[in-house]
Formats: sequence, C-alpha cells, structure tokens
Amino acid sequence: MSDRLQDTSNIWITGASSGIGESVTRALARGGHRLVITGRRKEALEELASISPERITPAAADTTSKEDLQAIAGALEAHGNLNMVILNAGTCEYLEIADYSSDVIEKNIHTNVVGTARCLDIALPALRRSRAQGQPATVVIVSSSAWWFPFGRAEGYGASKAALSYFAHSLRADLDAEGIDVVVVSPGFVKTPLTDRNDFPMPFLVSAEDAAERIVSGLARGQNEIAFPKRFTWMLKIVGALPRPLIDRMAASMARKSNTEQENNG
Repeated sequence: MSDRLQDTSNIWITGASSGIGESVTRALARGGHRLVITGRRKEALEELASISPERITPAAADTTSKEDLQAIAGALEAHGNLNMVILNAGTCEYLEIADYSSDVIEKNIHTNVVGTARCLDIALPALRRSRAQGQPATVVIVSSSAWWFPFGRAEGYGASKAALSYFAHSLRADLDAEGIDVVVVSPGFVKTPLTDRNDFPMPFLVSAEDAAERIVSGLARGQNEIAFPKRFTWMLKIVGALPRPLIDRMAASMARKSNTEQENNG
C-alpha cells in the first residue's frame, strides 16, 4: 500500500491556473491537502486559491525563469515539509512544415523540458529534507502519450515530451536510493485551453476533471506510470510496436491527409 496522499500532504503544483493543473488543484484541495500553486497568471491563481484559502497558497512564477523560481522557493514549505511536486506547466506549439522554423522547436523544449528541470532546482532540496525526516517524497512529471507515435506537425511538442519522459525515467533511477519516487503521467487528449486550439479530431478526448481524478487516484495507489485513457494509450503502444517502415507509412499518410484538409479549409 502506498503512503502517498494517505495523510495530509504538502504539494506544489505548476501550471495550476488552468486545464489539468487547475483540476488537480481542486481535487487535492477536496482531499484536504495543503497546496502551493504556480502559474504565470497571478489573478487566476488567486481566484483558484479562494476555494480554500487556508490550504492553498498562490505563488505566481514563470517556470522557465530561475529568478522567479528562487523568489517562490520559501513558499514551498510554508505549510510544512514538501511531500510532492506535480510538474505540469507546459505548452504545445505545432510546426507548419511549409514555413519551417526552429523557433517552434525551441519554444516547446524551453517550456516543457527546461522549465520542468528548473523547477527541481528548488523542489528537490525541499523533498530531500522531507525524506530525511522519514516523510514520503514524490516528483510527478506530466508528459504525454503523443510522442509514442510520430504525428505530423508535432516535431517540437512530441520531441519535448519524449525528452521529458526520458528525463523523468533517468531521475527515477538516480533518486531510487534516496527513496524519492518519480511518477510519469502520460495523458492522451484532454480538453484544456491548449487543446481547444487544435484544428484536428481528438479521439477519446477526456475532460480536465476526469484527467485529474485519474491522476490523483493513480498517485494514491502508488503507480509510477499513469497513462490514460486506456483505449487510446494502448492503441498507440500497439501501433508503436509495428515494424518501423509501416509506422513511417502510416505517419506520412496521416500527415498528407491533415495538410490537405488544412488547405481545403483555408
């Protein structure tokens, strides 16, 4: 039986001002946990914190900024020793191959990978102090199932999530001896302000509230890999196990169809 979330925990959540982060905040607040929530929009964080001001502390910051993060470091232990960090802040920008720009790749990598890594500059020392006192400590990294298949236009987003998952799995190996868990969350399509911008069908779309419940439930059960919805993630895993030439043909066919639809709608 996992000791995660069994007692009142002190948790830091990034990307909390909307989408999955907001819904996870609400779910954990209902569970009585003490939360520090971070995002770039101070007003949105303060509004969210108002649902339980005695348990939720807003700490506005850009997770790609070392200065911003150092400024909120003290808030992480405002309610006691830090037991969990849920690194959820991210972006999704698609590449239009006809107008190729490496800037799209850079923006995805900088926010999704570098921003996540920088959060650990302040979170990891706090988690280590908790472990030294015999308390549970968990790093949760929200990646994506998108990188399991080479979707067209996703060169930047998919690459960033592949890097993020590898980063998390390497962290898991290195932190195992310290008793710090590392959890990788790999959602399929979740309805959020980011996915609302998508101009293509999103199979097995789930709500942010549904995603949050799956994440919190998985954490409480002690899972180190949380992937959902199962119908979508298993489909991607099966397709990803096909011979490489077949995967490449499928991906190219899907990309051509997507590009044709965009031209027809233009």
